[in-house]
Amino acid sequence: MVELVRADRKSSVLTTSDLACLSHLPTINLTSGCAHGCLYCYTRGYTNYPGEGKVILYANTLEKLRAELPKKREKPSVVYFSPSSDLFQPAPEVLDLAYEIMLYLFEQNVGVAFLTKGRIPERHMKLLVANSSRVRAAIGLISLDNRVQRVFEPNAATPETRLAQLKEFVTAGIVSQVRLDPVLPGLTDDSETIQRICDAVSKIGVTRMAVSVLFLRPAVAESLRRHVTDESVRKALFTRFDVPVRLGIHAGKSNVMALPAPERQRIHNLVREIAGTHGITVRTCSCKNPDISSQCCSIAGTSPISSETHEQLDLLGEEERSNS
Repeated sequence: MVELVRADRKSSVLTTSDLACLSHLPTINLTSGCAHGCLYCYTRGYTNYPGEGKVILYANTLEKLRAELPKKREKPSVVYFSPSSDLFQPAPEVLDLAYEIMLYLFEQNVGVAFLTKGRIPERHMKLLVANSSRVRAAIGLISLDNRVQRVFEPNAATPETRLAQLKEFVTAGIVSQVRLDPVLPGLTDDSETIQRICDAVSKIGVTRMAVSVLFLRPAVAESLRRHVTDESVRKALFTRFDVPVRLGIHAGKSNVMALPAPERQRIHNLVREIAGTHGITVRTCSCKNPDISSQCCSIAGTSPISSETHEQLDLLGEEERSNS
């Protein structure tokens, strides 16, 4: 059971992100904490994390946004939801606020981009489809195995639901991609798991995928050790971190424990190879993998950065890796 606490937001609604892939557009978090309760969520290590099983809803977000947006010298073309929480959490008050804010943004001719692992209610889906040209959608997946999903993403939507929503997006002409993040070392980094995901999403018509491997913060490691009760699963996961490396991510502003670069590169290459046979282009996010990639993961789609610019960033990353 998740405890929802209403609070007033004191800071600005539209904020910038430290993530290079989001630095070109404003972002909004409706909550601190997330009702999905994913065991691997990196925000567990944030100083403003409200604690497990607790979500703080910034109830005055729409009110502040209505006052803030008209004062912008240049109206944003797209707003991203949400760097630290999911827009479609299984909490009615969060979903109501999400709908009202998206409706307001569309009325102001501002697009929305989001990454979700949640179940999108019908009225929200209708709103997104009605504004399809102004929507950039990303669906997060770690596995199509329901047992794995229930352990690591206890309150998130089932893989079947996420695939069905992805199909609705593609059918509606919404620019969509899949985010394979995080790949769980020793559990979901095998060819069969990756093949199943690539096969399923390619049949839907998805041609873009971003990928990143699990990294550990102390709070994330503690969460996994406490909640993964199957000893064999826990051992398979943590064995790969026996000799981790300290990695500065998000432009060096945050340190995490990660797999050695060659091992992460091997996993990324495997995903890229399998995805390529399905006509899927794979991006390795440099925000989380600065030592093996210079790519932009296009988490918010290709707008407002042009497709040509993204391709130039990709080529630059390939050249840097080939020269290293």
